Amino acid sequence: MKTIGNNPDKTRQTQVVASGALPNGKPVVVNADGTVSVVSGSDSTAGTPVVFESANTGASIPAAGFDSSNNKVVIAYADGFPDGIGTAIVGTVSGTSISFGTPVVFYNNSTGNCGVTFDSNSNKVVITYTNGVDSSKGTAIVGTVSGTSISFGSPTVFNTGGSTNSVVSTFDSNSNKVVVAYQDSINSDKGTAIVGTVSGTSISFGSEVIFNNAATSNVGITFDSNSNKIVIGYRDSGNSSYGTAIVGTVSGTSISFGSEVVFESASVSNPSPAFDSNSNKVVIAYRDNGNSNYGTAIVGTVSGTNISFGTAVVFKEANSTRMSTVFDTNQNLIIIAYRNGGDSNNVNTVVGTVSGTSISFGSSTRIGGVGAEYVSATFDTSNNKAVISYVDNGNSNYGTAAVFEAGIPINLTAENYIGLAASGVPDGKAAKINLKGAVDENQSGLTAGQSYYVQTDGTLGTTPADPSVFAGTAVSANKLIVKG
Repeated sequence: MKTIGNNPDKTRQTQVVASGALPNGKPVVVNADGTVSVVSGSDSTAGTPVVFESANTGASIPAAGFDSSNNKVVIAYADGFPDGIGTAIVGTVSGTSISFGTPVVFYNNSTGNCGVTFDSNSNKVVITYTNGVDSSKGTAIVGTVSGTSISFGSPTVFNTGGSTNSVVSTFDSNSNKVVVAYQDSINSDKGTAIVGTVSGTSISFGSEVIFNNAATSNVGITFDSNSNKIVIGYRDSGNSSYGTAIVGTVSGTSISFGSEVVFESASVSNPSPAFDSNSNKVVIAYRDNGNSNYGTAIVGTVSGTNISFGTAVVFKEANSTRMSTVFDTNQNLIIIAYRNGGDSNNVNTVVGTVSGTSISFGSSTRIGGVGAEYVSATFDTSNNKAVISYVDNGNSNYGTAAVFEAGIPINLTAENYIGLAASGVPDGKAAKINLKGAVDENQSGLTAGQSYYVQTDGTLGTTPADPSVFAGTAVSANKLIVKG
């Protein structure tokens, strides 16, 4: 930047190239390449929440998945409390709304730990769950979507010992296998994985493989299609509950693992990984119990059978939990859905952009569900929307879902705000920027003596936004002392 003014009459300015058009008097941020942009805000939108089950679904985790063959969302859940019946329902996205077919029972008894994965080789939906009347054995069942309904084959037990918890699954499109990871409570809570093969309306499994020979909980899983590896993130209770990840390689009907890697040297909850196919990185969102329970994310790079991590980034300075992370393949954005303790435990979403080994975030968008539980997200690649399912504690624990369309993350931080545009210029042209101490005369409707803050949509307001960025103090209706 070149300073072209710094004199006692407060006309301190700089001249720099604009990235995008800069309107007169608008707040400006400096970019990593030295250009400047207007504070852009975000055009993220959330549709109206829709109840898919008018009954207490709090007995289990509603899990959402996307069938890309039929372009349908499938949600699996436990219908009724406390002995929830295993049920699935098919959703159709239209714009920012979703409609549902008729619920279909896949297990007519107590069901827990639901998970949904789509096998794109067989074009089948695989639902994993625990069988509450048979020692909580880990079980899987294959579903076939037709129109707005789904039918099922026979269930297959994958953990015959019983007492299965924290069950998650993903599809390895390289080997055309389903990989299930879980906490094997009958075996000292050890972290365990198993490989499944879908054939017709059935699924068969190989042998169990331990990936963490200690107490393991809060398991999350994703498939890295760049390295053709499975990445599992978890809470390692055998190591102070640190956030830990491990890379798995599927071969035939088995899986082998590299070394465990700590991504957070503090207790974590709900680690939820997703693969960003644009940057070829894995992003893990989690609650950092060692940092005031803040919502946090970290970027991982898989190399061979190992994974390395950048620096953790806080996306919400509030008690955040129930993370569910997906990748927006249309806009190359990470979407994290979570329960925001700073927003009356509403379901919120936040959008992130990966750059190198880091990630930047915009502000949160409220979805709904005061006191919501058990958040699960999936991405509809046909409509380019995320679907967020949850248990709405504020509405009798009804099963509820909403459609979310991500916008480009807000680019404002307390560090990158530099001032106000002194003159309007088009993209790529040199612009004059009023810096700290300058008097910007391009405003209107201000109140003299009032402090003003930059809002995330690029306007000025009298109350701080998130993040809080002080713009300056008004000296008249049209004049503001920048960061005065």
